[in-house]
Amino acid sequence: MKTEIRLAGSGGQGIILASILLAEAASIYDQKNVLQSQVYGAAARGEISKADVIISDSEIYFPEVRSPDILLTLTQDSYDTFIKHIKLTTLIIVDDFYVKTIDKSLNNYVFSITDIALNTTQKRISSNIVALGIISGLTGVVSLDALTETIKNHFKEGVQKNIEALYMGYKIGIGGKNG
Repeated sequence: MKTEIRLAGSGGQGIILASILLAEAASIYDQKNVLQSQVYGAAARGEISKADVIISDSEIYFPEVRSPDILLTLTQDSYDTFIKHIKLTTLIIVDDFYVKTIDKSLNNYVFSITDIALNTTQKRISSNIVALGIISGLTGVVSLDALTETIKNHFKEGVQKNIEALYMGYKIGIGGKNG
């Protein structure tokens, strides 16, 4: 099975890091074939940031996400921009902290990602880790154990807080909330 994932938000939200962690977890620990790419552009200045990850049980022949199976949107601009490139079955994960207007005809799953990050770690930047937990819990495309090990190996500081954020995201992802 092949799953195409697009992570999108604003520069500074950790979108690129989240895609790297997702790719490492899926490839190293879940032993899947993975392709990861990102677009920096003006993202460092708060513009739209996006990263794509393709996870597959078999070879990946085309290295680009055209119409994702999963779309994570952490800002209104990223939601508005990238819903134009989805299919009707795309699962859209939305952070209601920044995304206030959604197309209710789409397959939206609305979560308070930034609020959960703030409550768990007292840092907005960990919303990317919460989002990874949600992706794992909601879709199973990557295992919680793989993400946990990746976080343990990637971070030198704040490991425990990031794991707590991951678990909180996973817990609400398992519960799912279609909005």
